[in-house]
Amino acid sequence: MTPLMMRRFWSFVEQAQANVLITLDDVSLEQWLINRLYQEQYLDHNQTDVVSDYIRSRLPLIREIAHAR
Repeated sequence: MTPLMMRRFWSFVEQAQANVLITLDDVSLEQWLINRLYQEQYLDHNQTDVVSDYIRSRLPLIREIAHAR
């Protein structure tokens, strides 16, 4: 993941409504975040795989951030 993509990703997480981040199951949350990134920047198949892996590894942190709000 490029630094720019990472900044955009965490910006989306910070801007998202906490209830969305908390109520979606893991697969739905992953897809929702990928779609948000895709709306801002085209992702090829390889990039999508990398982003998916990154999101899956950060799901507990994403949910913790949402609960903290």
